[in-house]
Formats: sequence, structure tokens, C-alpha cells
Amino acid sequence: MEPKNSITLIIGGGIAAYKCQHLIRLLAEKGISTTPVLTKAGAEFVTPLSLATLAGEKVHQELFDLKDETEIGHIQLSRQSDLLVVAPATANLMAKCANGLANDLASTLLLATDKPILMAPAMNVRMWDHPATQRNLKTLQDDGVHFIGPNEGPMACGETGPGRMAEPEEIAASIEKLLAPKDAPLKGKSILITAGPTHEPIDPVRYIANRSSGKQGFALAKAASDLGATVTLIAGPCQLPTPNGVVRIDCETAEDMHQATLENLPQDVVICAAAVADWRVKNTSTQKLKKNAQSGTPDLTFTENPDILKTIATKTTNRPTLVIGFAAETENVIEAAKAKRTRKQCDWIVANDVSPKGNVFGNDQTTIHIISESAQETHANLSKQDAALAIMHKVAQSLDHPLKQS
Repeated sequence: MEPKNSITLIIGGGIAAYKCQHLIRLLAEKGISTTPVLTKAGAEFVTPLSLATLAGEKVHQELFDLKDETEIGHIQLSRQSDLLVVAPATANLMAKCANGLANDLASTLLLATDKPILMAPAMNVRMWDHPATQRNLKTLQDDGVHFIGPNEGPMACGETGPGRMAEPEEIAASIEKLLAPKDAPLKGKSILITAGPTHEPIDPVRYIANRSSGKQGFALAKAASDLGATVTLIAGPCQLPTPNGVVRIDCETAEDMHQATLENLPQDVVICAAAVADWRVKNTSTQKLKKNAQSGTPDLTFTENPDILKTIATKTTNRPTLVIGFAAETENVIEAAKAKRTRKQCDWIVANDVSPKGNVFGNDQTTIHIISESAQETHANLSKQDAALAIMHKVAQSLDHPLKQS
């Protein structure tokens, strides 16, 4: 694959530096070439040879490399790529960049560049929470530096909290968004999509589910990402590959999906494409239910699951600009979908026929009806990917003209 973009990757000193090897490989698969810059501290964790082998590029380490500096090499290096990425971005590198210091190759490149900068912080939680680091963070954000992470969780030092470097997949997704063409219709927009079924446990080995494959939700995530959006995909149990540039969060039950959705707000658009179970077993057994003549049929009591779509659509603060639901119907498809849109108070409903004659579940073809308060349009006999593109182009048009939604 011919590289379509290039980045300069500055690798700071920290155990998370090893993740940069996977990041370089991921970017290569996406057609993005990497020029590695290895700090002295970073070289304690990864070797120049491993980086050069993966990147297929020379690894730069010294500011005053005589061969390069005959043509002011550090200035060229700071501007030859489309984006500078710092991963891991240590407290020291953030401090240098925030205060304009330039005493080594990495800090000089960050000061001399005229290209965007993305930082993926990684450090001890107390270092991250320190007022000095937080001041530097604000300064860098005010200067236009982009950030991904840090994530929360256990760290190499044994403590737990914010400070883990974002995963390579998350960093790669952020890189793709920053490199998206300026005319991408959804560039700068954030979209959350739910997809797939949910599994509601009866006991540790049995559950209630539905026939959703997740294909339409995953197609929507791919289409939104391809059009430049920052996409969060909250997926129920399904064995589908994560689309390039998409951050995926896996969950199992409706309650899991509800919580994950709320935790990832605010968003510009939320599309609830998942086939969420309406009910769950209230008296879930902690042990496998036995089948025997004495016990007979288990007595299962059901209770309602949280209504994710209605919860988002009726938010009084930070409501997304556009909230879209899906209606999988087996009869009176249009009428049932219109009633659902009114009941859920969402902006649009995308309806399809999931009866045996509709032949939608698990297949790659579909017919969709996009229904709003004032209009209805049908896209017949499309692949699910083409249907997703039709929906996302309509989303882009709506966000450009919010007073003219149809």
C-alpha cells in the first residue's frame, strides 16, 4: 500500500514505549508512514533496530547529527510529516513543550514544527494530577495541541488511576481523524453508535438474545469514520472486525450498554442501532439451573431494561444535536416506526422489515426507511454499507443545516 500520509513519532521514556511498535504496524496497515524519533530515555525501553525494522525508516536520536545538520536537518524533520505524535508523552516532554524548551532533538522538533501535534500522555497518576502537569496540559491545549488519553487503570508502578497511555488502536484512530481531508463532511464531528444484540443472562451458562448480527451498526461506524467523524462504537456480543479509525467498547447486557453510552457523552450525534433486549430476567441464578423431574420448568420473572434511546433523546442537558433510533419491525413497518419515533422522542427513526420475508438479520442487503417528524424517504435493496453511507450523508447535511432537518 502506498503511504497516503506520514507522521513523525516522538517516543518518550516510559514502559508504554513498547506499544509504539504496535502503533507503527497499525499505521502502516492504514497507509500511514512513520518516521521515528527516539529520546534518550525512550531508548531504555525500545531499540532503534526494532523501530527501524517496523517503520522502514531511519530512527533519529541526536540533535546534532553531522550528516543531517549540513542541511539544517532538524528543521526539515520537524516539517516533513503531516503530523507530529508524542507517545508516550511524559511529564518532562509535556513540560518542555509547554514552556518552549529545546535542548534535545524531540523538544526542538516540537518547538520548530508548523504541523499539528498529538500527545498521548503516560505517567504515574500523582504526576498526572500534579498542578504543574495540569497547568502544562492547559497551556498545550490552549496552544492547539491535541490529546488522546490518558486512560485509567493499573500502572507499572503498582498504582491505579489516570496515567496509562491510550492503546495503539485509540491513538491510530485519533491520528486518522487529524489526517482526514479538510473537506470530509463529518470532520470535527463526534458520533456514538450502538450495534449488535445484547445477551441477558438467565444463569451462568444460558441467556436471552436476539438475531441481530451487528452488521448495520458496524457499517454505520465505518461510514461515519470514512467521512471524517470521530466515532465511538459500543458493541454488544458479535464477532465483527472493528472498522479502521473507530474506538470500540464491548459490552454484553442492556445495562452495560446503557452505562457505556452515558459514560461516553457528550456527542454531536448518537445512533442507537443496537437491538437491545427490552426485558431481562430479574431473578438471575448464580448457579446453573438443573433440569429434573422435581423442579419442572424454571420460574423466570422479567423486568424492563433501561431505554437507551429515550434516555438520550430526552436529556435536558448536553443532548446530542441529532438522536437517531432504529426500528426492527415485522409488520406495519412504517406505522410502527412512526409511533416509536414519537414515543422515544428521537429526531429520526430508521426502520426496516425483519420478518422472514424481509430477510435482513445476518444478511448483507437491506431496505431502510428514514423517518423524521416531517418527512420519510426509502432506500431499497442496498448493501448495508451503502445504506450506512446514505444515512451518514444525510446526517452530514442535517448538521450543516440544523434548522432544515427533514
